[in-house]
Amino acid sequence: MWIRMLAAMLAATLLLIALLSANPEYRLFMPGLFEGAVLTVEITLLGAVLAVFMALIAALAKLYSPLPIRWLSTTYIEIFRGTSALVQLFWLYFVLPQFGVFLDAFLVAVLALGLNIGAYGAEVVRGAILSVARGQWEASIALNMSKAQMLRRIILPQAFTAMIPPWGNLFIELVKSTSLVSLITLADLTFKAQQMNQTTLKTVPVFTLVLLIYLAISLTVTIAMRLLEQRASKGLTRGRVA
Repeated sequence: MWIRMLAAMLAATLLLIALLSANPEYRLFMPGLFEGAVLTVEITLLGAVLAVFMALIAALAKLYSPLPIRWLSTTYIEIFRGTSALVQLFWLYFVLPQFGVFLDAFLVAVLALGLNIGAYGAEVVRGAILSVARGQWEASIALNMSKAQMLRRIILPQAFTAMIPPWGNLFIELVKSTSLVSLITLADLTFKAQQMNQTTLKTVPVFTLVLLIYLAISLTVTIAMRLLEQRASKGLTRGRVA
């Protein structure tokens, strides 16, 4: 039911964008905004991959690694959760060159946003792992599994289902955070909108289209995560029955 409702909202949003694009006042802005939206989606996808990777590594390190690595993992999580994503973006783009490290703006955007969301995601992963019933751990030990086998075959598949809803929220947050990259000269959706608004002073059509495009991207992410959650839940149920 929820997926159908979200799909209907997405269809309505896309239809509204199409209808507005038929209006000459709005049509003028669509090519530039589309280019910006493509860059926004690219940053979102790459940032999401980095975020998931860092979250898994940091969470597992915090739970099962020797103390020095556990401290390193905790330091990463607390620094990136405890400071602004905008400051992290500026630090990587403007401060690192002071130490002789020059990074491309696109790479900075992916790193800053991916590491930021990954720090929040690490706590999601850690909480999901710890939420797995104690009996599952004991059964794995009884089967003489190593810790790696236990995590890969028993614990993580069950924890994965519990991770999906909060990860959906984090990915939406990632989509919205991409608007910050306009401040380091990347021509994303927000950057294009600001340029067009300053050039034409057509505030209403420009930012109406931008709002709808961001909404369409976010709804797409939400539907994808709902479908993934539904599939993972069914797979987990079949596994228990078997």
